[in-house]
Amino acid sequence: MSIPQPQEIFHLQGKEYIELNKLLKLLHLVGTGGEANMCIDNGEVIVNGVVELRKRNKLRHGYEVIFRDRKVVVQE
Repeated sequence: MSIPQPQEIFHLQGKEYIELNKLLKLLHLVGTGGEANMCIDNGEVIVNGVVELRKRNKLRHGYEVIFRDRKVVVQE
């Protein structure tokens, strides 16, 4: 499996974390929160190299999220 491109950075802007389903919606990778939850339930999201099934997984600085053809790195 090749590394998805493009890679983008998501800045937490002073927050400790962002929940996975909210990240997908905020970055417009999905149209709705319900769609985000379905994609997570279906095993379509990888966090730090592992399929992630927790919709509200708290993503913190340094986490990497791969979804479809996008790779997002969470930073402070």
